[in-house]
Amino acid sequence: MISVRTLARRERQEFADLLDGLSPQQWQAPTLCRGWNARDVVAHTIAYLGQTRVGLTAAMLAARGQIDRLNESARRTNSGLAPDRLRALMRAGTDPSGAGALYGCRVALIECLIHQQDIRRPLGLPRVIAAEPLSAALTFARVSPVIGGARRTRGLRLIATDLDWSAGRGLEIHGPGEALLLAMTGRIEAVTPALVGPGLADLCRR
Repeated sequence: MISVRTLARRERQEFADLLDGLSPQQWQAPTLCRGWNARDVVAHTIAYLGQTRVGLTAAMLAARGQIDRLNESARRTNSGLAPDRLRALMRAGTDPSGAGALYGCRVALIECLIHQQDIRRPLGLPRVIAAEPLSAALTFARVSPVIGGARRTRGLRLIATDLDWSAGRGLEIHGPGEALLLAMTGRIEAVTPALVGPGLADLCRR
């Protein structure tokens, strides 16, 4: 069985490969993160991947526990860096450490997996996500207090149609694992067409 650390390392390497191929125009393109372009998303991701646990705790206190404020602060930390520097930072130190190593390296895994999709989908650059990292990210999204997957999907049962994964109780929602993951992380508008089931209307209202 592949370790989560190895999955996280591969995900970050693939993210770096994506960035190597982006044109100057694509770096400025909008993403699934409202109000952020590709450069903003990368700047945000880099800030967390290189952050120590002590640094993360201090940032949380400075943001008074408000995730949106924390994320905006993380983005601003590296927002002035040129794309070449952001690419280099993404590729450097691929082994999860500090805050990225929290929860058995699942923080680094889900950060790189989700934010890569934030950039890829609007640019029309799809990819096939392997079952192992996708399953690990789905499970973590439901238990992470920061991501809030459990809160968004309370009273619903999610069933992946392309891998052996399901979770929750209640009205069912069926769809590809990637679509379920993005829905759990607040990106329901981007994946609604890929989902079906009696619980979908409820999820969209949330």
